[in-house]
Amino acid sequence: MPRKDAPSSQDQSLLTGAQALVRALEELGVTDIFGMPGGAILPFYDPLLASEKIRHTLVRHEQGAGHAAEGYAMVTGGPGVCVATSGPGATNLVTAIADAHMDSVPLLAITGQVNSRFIGTDAFQEADIVGATMPFVKHSFLVTRPQDVAPRIAEAYHLASTGRPGPVLVDVAKDAQEGLTEFVWPPAMDLPGYQPPGKPNQRRVAQAAETIAAAERPVLYLGGGLNRAGVPVEQLTELIEVIGAPFVTTLTALDVMPSEHPLNLGMPGMHGTVAAVGALQRSDVVVSLGARFDDRVTGKPSTFATRAAVIHVDVDPAEISKIRTADVPIVGDLADVVPALTQEMRKALAAEEPADTTDWHKEIARIRATYPTKWTDTDDGLLQPQEVITHLSRAASPDTIWVTGVGQHQMWAAHHLDFHQQHTWLTSAGAGTMGYGVPAAMGAKRARPDRPVWLIDGDGCFQMTNQELATCTINGIPIKVAVINNSSLGMVRQWQTLFYGERYSNTDLHTGAGTQRVPDFVTMAQSYGAVGLRCERLEDVDEIIAQANAINDRPVVVDFIVSADAQVWPMVAAGLSNDEIQHARGMSPQWEEE
Repeated sequence: MPRKDAPSSQDQSLLTGAQALVRALEELGVTDIFGMPGGAILPFYDPLLASEKIRHTLVRHEQGAGHAAEGYAMVTGGPGVCVATSGPGATNLVTAIADAHMDSVPLLAITGQVNSRFIGTDAFQEADIVGATMPFVKHSFLVTRPQDVAPRIAEAYHLASTGRPGPVLVDVAKDAQEGLTEFVWPPAMDLPGYQPPGKPNQRRVAQAAETIAAAERPVLYLGGGLNRAGVPVEQLTELIEVIGAPFVTTLTALDVMPSEHPLNLGMPGMHGTVAAVGALQRSDVVVSLGARFDDRVTGKPSTFATRAAVIHVDVDPAEISKIRTADVPIVGDLADVVPALTQEMRKALAAEEPADTTDWHKEIARIRATYPTKWTDTDDGLLQPQEVITHLSRAASPDTIWVTGVGQHQMWAAHHLDFHQQHTWLTSAGAGTMGYGVPAAMGAKRARPDRPVWLIDGDGCFQMTNQELATCTINGIPIKVAVINNSSLGMVRQWQTLFYGERYSNTDLHTGAGTQRVPDFVTMAQSYGAVGLRCERLEDVDEIIAQANAINDRPVVVDFIVSADAQVWPMVAAGLSNDEIQHARGMSPQWEEE
């Protein structure tokens, strides 16, 4: 019902568009939103105050609202919701919307817009946010009439959460929020042309099973689509073990299977493990489940897995054969495809003796044993970031949710964290967004307050959005942050080391500061009401991590002072074939003779 002090008419069945917006979100089951008010969205914020079902988290920057909504979505599986005003408020959401698009994260972004009669006149805080975001949303709506508010919100929520998940924008003019309308629920949705895939083609699934059964060197290539589809670990494990093939997990899929599974080869690609990269390159069948043959995985596409037949399963038909032609294309929801493929595999294996994969498994075992992911200590006596992350992982409970920023620390975390449960790994992959970490961790903790949330961040990333520590403190969101502080933009510096003759142009974050730490992350954390700790010696690492793990009533920031000379290995240089992977600087693996 409308609030007593809200704009009203003689007919109490009428609501303002803003009230209808709140009601629509409540009817959809939305319980949390992240945002910041401003002039064009104020009509919405007024009735929101009276909602007993929706909790609003006031962020310190709209980009933080978007990433927090992403973090929320990643651990719940449902759309995250963020809200901003018009103009700069809306444009501040753009990076988070693009990030959600690249990683297929369900996101509902609601923005205020100037009065409809002023649209196109360069009115105060006007921005064409629908046009600006068009390249990287599933769809966007401009709402100029109050009667259209509830239907568009319902449609947007449906679009964001079905098929291939992604961001949807609803831009609501101020007069559409202030005008009166009759609230009807559920509204009739009008989405011509939108038809998420139905059940997979059974003939294609059977063809895939026959192809796999005949393979001598099969590899499963597991992508983030498995997470988005909510495929249970039990179903995925059953398929993997029926096939009996090694598997690789992309950056967005590191948590789809336990790290300790004996067939898990780790992450493929530019900074993948030697075993994962080598297995794909030398396979005769690649079974891609919810992966998109991203350039960071394939390297030079014409040289990727050249001897392999490709079985490509994806909910988005546009992804199939986009980069690598699929020999067996299957369009469908992985929640349907995985059990169907398991069933067909059992039939295929019962009908005919499968190919012998014994030599393949021996070769994989040799590569894993010969080229484990490890590191070499630097000469400066500082902490090694890989070692810090290893200690963090050992001290964590199995249900810990891990979040990262983007850069070297992200790759080290991918290699040296152990994952035990699904939906415990949040990172910005496709867009590679520095600043993702703090707000994404905040959103994850808001959604799962009973579980530890650790953010592994770089000192460069951390400084982009660390103002959300204030949001965490004020709202009782006790995230834990490990700042891998190498005083530089580490990944860029590594490229300058390797490809630019060690000319370090504008990657030293402390230039001109002398011995002073600018900023001092411990003091900064304390100023935000968080606990600030610093660790500079290996013998102190476990004790300081234990201190951080024991604090659960406020955020904790641990400043780990690490070497700027530590580098991420293995590595495939951009534009090269994955066959040219180096497991350490200047060192390439030795493959079996063919």
